Amino acid sequence: MITAANDTRVTPIGRVLRKTKIDELPELWNVVIGEMSFVGPRPEVPDLVDLDDVRWNEVLSSRPGITDPVTLSLRNEERFLSDIPDKEKFYSEVLQPYKLDGYIKYLRKRTFATDIGVLIQTLKAIVMPHTATPPTPEEMISRRSQNADAPTVC
Repeated sequence: MITAANDTRVTPIGRVLRKTKIDELPELWNVVIGEMSFVGPRPEVPDLVDLDDVRWNEVLSSRPGITDPVTLSLRNEERFLSDIPDKEKFYSEVLQPYKLDGYIKYLRKRTFATDIGVLIQTLKAIVMPHTATPPTPEEMISRRSQNADAPTVC
């Protein structure tokens, strides 16, 4: 379920599509038919969602999007994960909670203006990928421990 840059399941053409984010273009159809929005939390693999966590209920009650602030900060998530020895464990214990915290923070402050800002930042990250600097694993762990007191159970 977790894909890293060195994943042997990804073909050479798939690598190009993923690196350039062209693989995201079919999601525009989902926006057209109303299943997704341009800006909103990214969909998560259903098996990785803990529905006993009230924060997931808040995230899942909003329409998923193609981009959001968390996605921007983790634009190169696959490359980032390639350096992690136990990807599944890191994803479930550090990366996914980091994403969830970011989604909640974004949703609680979301306005039309912030969505326009996210779209502008997304275009900037596409044109100038080097401007999207990801957090380090240590920053993710640190932020997670700062939010350890957040309520998570219904």
